Amino acid sequence: MQPKRGGLTFTEAARRKQIVAAAIEVIAELGYVRASFAQIAKRAGLSSPGLISYHFANKDELIGQVVAEVYATGGALIRPRADNVATAADALRSFVEGSIAFYDTHRSYMRALMQILNGHPEARERWFDAPNTSELAGIEEVLARGQRDGEFREFPTHTVAVIIRDLLSGALLRLLVTPDLDMAAYTREMAELCHFAVAKP
Repeated sequence: MQPKRGGLTFTEAARRKQIVAAAIEVIAELGYVRASFAQIAKRAGLSSPGLISYHFANKDELIGQVVAEVYATGGALIRPRADNVATAADALRSFVEGSIAFYDTHRSYMRALMQILNGHPEARERWFDAPNTSELAGIEEVLARGQRDGEFREFPTHTVAVIIRDLLSGALLRLLVTPDLDMAAYTREMAELCHFAVAKP
C-alpha cells in the first residue's frame, strides 16, 4: 500500500497535479468551453479521458482545482517577497513587483484564469470571490500598517486597496496583449506610481 497525503496516495496526488497542469495549458490555449476532457487527457499524455473522471467527479471540480492551483502558485511566489521586508512601503512595492513578475512568468496560468472567468457563468462567486477578497484584505492591511507607522498619508484604505488591485488587473491585461512590453520599465513605474500615491508628503 502506498503512503497517502491528504487522503490520496502519492501516485494519485501526482496524477491529479499532472491533469491540473494539462488543464491550465489547454484552457489557456482553447478557452473554457473547448477545453474538453479529451483535449486535456491528450495534453496530459493519458490513454483515455476516463482517467480524468477517475480523479475528478466532473469538469467543475477540475476547474476549481485549476483556479486553486493558480492562486496557490501566485501566493507562494509573491507573499514571501512582501513578508520579508522591514517597512510597509517596501511590502507594497514588493507586492506590486511580485504580482507583475508572476503574471509575466506564468502567462498561461493567467490566460486560463481569464478564460474561466469569462467562460463559466458562476466562476466569480464559486472560485474567485473568496481569494480575491483575501488578497484585497492583505493589501488593505499593508496600507493600514503604513498609516500607523507614519509612512503613508491618510486615505480610506479599502478604497485605495481596490484601486491598486484594479491597477494590477490592468497591468495583467496590458501584459497579455503586448508581447514586446518593456516589463522592467513597466514594473518599475507601476511600483513608483503606487508608492508616491500613498506616501506621506
